[in-house]
Amino acid sequence: MKSTVLGAAAVAIAAFAAPAQAAGVGACLITKTDTNPFFVKMKEGALAKSKELGVDLKTYAGKIDGDSESQVAAIETCIADGAKGILITASDTAGIVSSVKQARDAGILVIALDTPLDPADAADATFATDNLLAGELIGKWAAGTLGDKAKDAKVAFLDLSPSQPTVDVLRDQGFMKGFGIDVVDINKIGDEKDPRIVGHDVTNGNEEGGRKAMENLLQKDPGITVVHTINEPSAAGAYEALKAFGKEKDVLIVSVDGGCPGVKNVEAGVIGATSQQYPLLMASLGIEAIKKFADSGEKPKPTEGKNFFDTGVSLVTDKPVQGLESIDVKTGMGKCWG
Repeated sequence: MKSTVLGAAAVAIAAFAAPAQAAGVGACLITKTDTNPFFVKMKEGALAKSKELGVDLKTYAGKIDGDSESQVAAIETCIADGAKGILITASDTAGIVSSVKQARDAGILVIALDTPLDPADAADATFATDNLLAGELIGKWAAGTLGDKAKDAKVAFLDLSPSQPTVDVLRDQGFMKGFGIDVVDINKIGDEKDPRIVGHDVTNGNEEGGRKAMENLLQKDPGITVVHTINEPSAAGAYEALKAFGKEKDVLIVSVDGGCPGVKNVEAGVIGATSQQYPLLMASLGIEAIKKFADSGEKPKPTEGKNFFDTGVSLVTDKPVQGLESIDVKTGMGKCWG
């Protein structure tokens, strides 16, 4: 099976690469946390590229997923420091917009990484996985794996936070689209009428949150057969909850991330399939874009036909579904992070 990682990513490296000309270019990376392996790899990519291009990078993070106050404070610090660019994975995609506007009004290039702002054009650019496609891939895989049983499935959604950030909406709606659920309004969660949906709960993107959310949904309906998780840490927590109930062999878990621990969980059978993202690429391209903006004033452009720059996604599973492109665990381990 072929990977769906876009060749455009390779072109983009050349497009955004610029000779180091101006010294003293300041940049900021603001992530949701500094503990999730996804953001650890993102930071690693940003730091390496900053060192290569001579960019002075400062990094900030929220205490947990959802800690928008710390991100607002970080933006204010970056403005005061005279940063030329900010890379941000926003916890509150709508609530952060006014702070982002202040930064842009101060002449700072603001690039959203992984999670689009709400609205997306509140940032100068977005470098991200196609999160709708990431969800659609695991939705199609789950439907294909279940076959005729999909029509009687009971599906639980383990989301990020109550505010329904764009990453929640895109991955959830993508999964539903792939699984064959009518999404009604693709821009929001919760208006679907499909009786297969057991419910949604939030995880804060971590293992403990995944465990608690899974416990809550099992109390609502112990017959759950499919679990869509916002990321792999929450999937690991969901599995532990299912195991405690003696149901780990009866439920199909799918996720998004592609970190090494998550890919290993695919190999172990904890997760059936995951959509792999490439955070190091997002961050390194972001630093290149900031450097180019500092040197020439030029802002990055989106992938043709999309409103963001697509950094690629691959479906990882050792149980491929006919007609659906995927890579196996061995290949996924060669591309994973964390």
